[in-house]
Amino acid sequence: MIITKTPFRMSFFGGGTDYADYYKEHGGSVISTTFDKYCYVTVRHLPRFFDYTNQVSYSRIERVNSIDEIEHPAVREAMKYLNMRELQITYDADLPAKSGLGTSSSFAVGLLNAFHALKGQYADKMKLAKEAIYLERVLCNEDGGVQDQVAASFGGFNRINFSADGINVNPIVISREKKQLLNDNLMLFFTGFARFSSEIAKEQKGAMRDKQRELAEMKQLVDSAEAILTTKTADLNEFGKLLDYTWHLKRGITKSISNHALDQIYERAVKSGAVGGKLLGAGGGGFFVFYIEKDKQENLKKELGELLHIPFTFENEGSRVLYYRPEDFDA
Repeated sequence: MIITKTPFRMSFFGGGTDYADYYKEHGGSVISTTFDKYCYVTVRHLPRFFDYTNQVSYSRIERVNSIDEIEHPAVREAMKYLNMRELQITYDADLPAKSGLGTSSSFAVGLLNAFHALKGQYADKMKLAKEAIYLERVLCNEDGGVQDQVAASFGGFNRINFSADGINVNPIVISREKKQLLNDNLMLFFTGFARFSSEIAKEQKGAMRDKQRELAEMKQLVDSAEAILTTKTADLNEFGKLLDYTWHLKRGITKSISNHALDQIYERAVKSGAVGGKLLGAGGGGFFVFYIEKDKQENLKKELGELLHIPFTFENEGSRVLYYRPEDFDA
């Protein structure tokens, strides 16, 4: 039996520049962090007592005799890709799917990590990230960027660069005190479920040809944000102001990113003292993160009292095998 633990991610700057159609020509960069909310994947070989050969448990339970019968696309294609058979797979998570935190990619990374471990293989972080990208973007044919798979695999607070030559992960060197202050000044709120991110991503992909200037500016904001984080004398509130700027900039790419209700939430947060914020993920719902100083946070919680506030802490480990017990399996 294998149990993997894989974090969710919070992306701050550069979203949209991690789409292959863009970064292979122009290069892309994002700043993101993982935090202490996780998905757990348990995988073991199914005992041969049942009248089915595979069981997959997530928001529903699938029991099938053929891998091709599995309806969950990531599970089906991952099993075929790594030649996995006769499995019992269980998914659990601290936060809901379709919420803008890269949950599907965290699941893909954790699932592949568990499969390799069950086969007695070690998969390094870059291998897991690239295989998860291949699984979601090629085998499952889902639109979207590639930052989520990398963030979930590596963990930590990073600048991730994308180009035609490959992917590069650079931890952001920030003092412990400044990193803690940033964590303390960020608040996460759940607004409700989003549409599938791949649906919104498809719209964004179609709009990119006409939004080259906005995407180039979003890429430049990564440099500005990194300078704020790594320069000792820089005022951290400038990070919040950049979030506000990128929120308005990204809303100009496609109308599906926000709506009237989400715009009102953002406006109420700013009136309550938030310096800036953004909707996480492709848009349409999910989680808002706001930068707001500690002495104003109670005001924000009261103002957005109808929303669920989620306290969190940055994490650094990425996807890992939490429990490992080898199994004998005769195919």
